[in-house]
Amino acid sequence: MSGSNAPLYAKRSLRVIHAESDDGSTEYKRQVHKLSTSRLHTLATQMSYRLDEGHGRCTYHIGVEDDGCHSVLDYSAVSESAWVLESIARSLNAVVLERKMIQNEIEMSDDGKLKLVDNINDVLVVEEPPVLSSGIDGFNCEDEKEEKSCGDDEEASKKKTVRKLSAADEAYTRCELTIQRVETHLLDPSPLSLSSLSRGSSFADGVNGAVEASTLSNLERLKLSSPASTTCRKEESKVAGETNDTQHTVNTVEETLSTRNIRVAVVGNVDAGKSTMIGTLTTSFLDDGRGSSRTSIMKHRHEIESGRTSTSSSHLLGFRHSGEPIAGRDKIRANKMKTEDEIARESYRIVTLMDLAGHEKYLKTTIHGVSSGFADYAIVLVNSRHPPTHMTQHHLNLCCSFGIPIIVVFTKIDGCPEHALATSKNELAKLLKSPEIGRRPFAIKTEQDIITSMGKLHTLAPTIDISCVTGEGLDLLRKMLFSLPKRRRHEKKVDRPFEFLVEDIFLNVPGVGSVVSGFVNAGELNVGANCNVYVGPTNDGTFLKTVAKSAHVARINTSHITAGQSACLAFSLNKELRKKLRRGMVVVQESPTATKEFDAEICVLKGEGTTIRRSYQAYVHILNVRQSAFARDIQIVNNNALGLPPSHNAKEDTEGIVLRPGSRAKVRFEFAQRPEYIRPGMRMLFRDGRVRGVGIVTGIPQ
Repeated sequence: MSGSNAPLYAKRSLRVIHAESDDGSTEYKRQVHKLSTSRLHTLATQMSYRLDEGHGRCTYHIGVEDDGCHSVLDYSAVSESAWVLESIARSLNAVVLERKMIQNEIEMSDDGKLKLVDNINDVLVVEEPPVLSSGIDGFNCEDEKEEKSCGDDEEASKKKTVRKLSAADEAYTRCELTIQRVETHLLDPSPLSLSSLSRGSSFADGVNGAVEASTLSNLERLKLSSPASTTCRKEESKVAGETNDTQHTVNTVEETLSTRNIRVAVVGNVDAGKSTMIGTLTTSFLDDGRGSSRTSIMKHRHEIESGRTSTSSSHLLGFRHSGEPIAGRDKIRANKMKTEDEIARESYRIVTLMDLAGHEKYLKTTIHGVSSGFADYAIVLVNSRHPPTHMTQHHLNLCCSFGIPIIVVFTKIDGCPEHALATSKNELAKLLKSPEIGRRPFAIKTEQDIITSMGKLHTLAPTIDISCVTGEGLDLLRKMLFSLPKRRRHEKKVDRPFEFLVEDIFLNVPGVGSVVSGFVNAGELNVGANCNVYVGPTNDGTFLKTVAKSAHVARINTSHITAGQSACLAFSLNKELRKKLRRGMVVVQESPTATKEFDAEICVLKGEGTTIRRSYQAYVHILNVRQSAFARDIQIVNNNALGLPPSHNAKEDTEGIVLRPGSRAKVRFEFAQRPEYIRPGMRMLFRDGRVRGVGIVTGIPQ
């Protein structure tokens, strides 16, 4: 140690609290000042982690070293650091519940060295109001009521002598901040953005803008996610007899992403404007007519250059209680777009828009996206300037094959000739009324039309005219999406064994290892060091036993995932075992078995001529599983009971049973390459270029 630094280290060797832990909800900071924008984002990420570790609440110790020693800073330095951390907390939709300033812990000894005070009663602890809000004590009302009910002596505390903090250079200070995440949209943003903090805005600017940051009426309406405040809120609601959902329901991110998350598949022809519509809805920006909206959501460079989506991707559209959409622009971070975790925390209801490919050569990708996406509804986009194409018919047949209700959206109506729009609507009406689809078009012009169509989506096909350039019809579409009821009740499958369907893999995430993303189809899982799971099947039909270390839902770190959520799981796998991971696997807790054969009851779709007999090979989609399979055995199902004409019956010729469009049969399929995890009740679809039929898995041969 150099001589010049020796006195400094000697001063910072006075331990006042225990050392910092890498895990948990407590963070130590010596001082936070002179920050760049990148450093502020790093601090925001760190605070978000501490909030997640504390289930929505964390504690910051300012003026303290990592080993728990006092940093020996004056009041002004600590106070400015606390102000910066409060601003960062606001950008994460969190508030400061408690701000304690602590002085007089250190005194000068007779020999001129610093030491800890001998009498602990001389330590000065003052609770200051947070800088960025007025009336913040309303947050602590629940906890204070609980403390008062336990018999706190208020009169004794009032009799204590009021002592003021010192701003002198020798008044060594440290601060304790208690930060609470607010899981609602009611909190106003910080008066200063992180970008303005990085440009060196003064501490006085933050104080002057504090009153405008939030009002007492808003603060009283906030609902916290801590257990104590939740209990008190429920008890108050029972006493007051509240009936308003916004006043007594505590909205957590987990509830929003599972029970109030509606998944909508977006399909349509290649030039219909699917990505543009999703980009416009999620970012709250109108398109410029040259593809500005779609570039914000596309994943690959070749997609941006060609304008054609080739992969499946999901995007969150959040709504408040009132139905007002969450703006995609981040008010705190200037031109930055909000991330998925920020949208999830602010939203009461979420619509997950699944952007699927429209080009014919990517049809298999679209089919897999609809098969494995567990969509509640489907939006079929039609370019109003051109009549529906054969791809539109394929997409309609695909959605109806899975029993998904349809909403039709006519795009690009700005500058579209009236006769062209009328022609497109007439051609689409013919497709919808065909026997294969069986829907009646219903034009949505007002909010009353939306109410009328609800509950009748299995017989009606609502149609909406929109323009992403002028914004016409977008408000009606947003209200339509907000009004859609939840169709798939995944919460009813929580009691079933855990089943996680793998949709994508990431073999080597820095600092984490192997990660898989997918959908929780059933059950629930608490991840951690003792969470043993089975991943597979591999190419030889075996399953890998491993540990699920951690999980993310909408980029939010969590220890618990449940049915109905799209999540990511991190595994403890070595380099050799990582190579065996692939799409289409399943993660379960109980020891499973894989099979290469399965029985299914199928129905051959009407339309193009299709002849199916023994040894017929097709590409099979069963949820997230997709693989070639052979028809090994066919048994006829009585079609006459269904009222089908004789021409649609399965017939038997010299080569065996032959299935034709409209016929039903029980077929035993055999996978061509490797065993898969299949169980009875899964819905399947098979194709050989076009969709040929649908069915349900009825059994697994022993």
